[in-house]
Amino acid sequence: MSKAKGKKPQRSGSNVFANFDQQQIQEFKEAFTIIDQDRDGFISEKDLKDMWASLGVIKDDSFLSEMMKEATGPLNFTMFLTFMGDKLQNTDSDDTLVSAFLTIDSENTGLIPKTQ
Repeated sequence: MSKAKGKKPQRSGSNVFANFDQQQIQEFKEAFTIIDQDRDGFISEKDLKDMWASLGVIKDDSFLSEMMKEATGPLNFTMFLTFMGDKLQNTDSDDTLVSAFLTIDSENTGLIPKTQ
């Protein structure tokens, strides 16, 4: 997801849409639509299973159940946005991550050797 100048959105109040800029909301909406395989407006275990399968990955039912347990209610778009906001809340900005990578990539190759 893109972020303006590497800054994270500020969380303010209970309106989850206020926590993201319009571009981020649109990107989350696109991701939600891809995951909501049956297009019913909710992400279910079957949607997750189908999404993983479309990526060539087979996940068992217990894994999918655990994923669904992370949501506090039916996983519609608003709940998805809330969930993603919570997951992203304690992440580093893009600038911080790039800076950390550049510190390790001392030869400026774009790669980090396995030894590091």
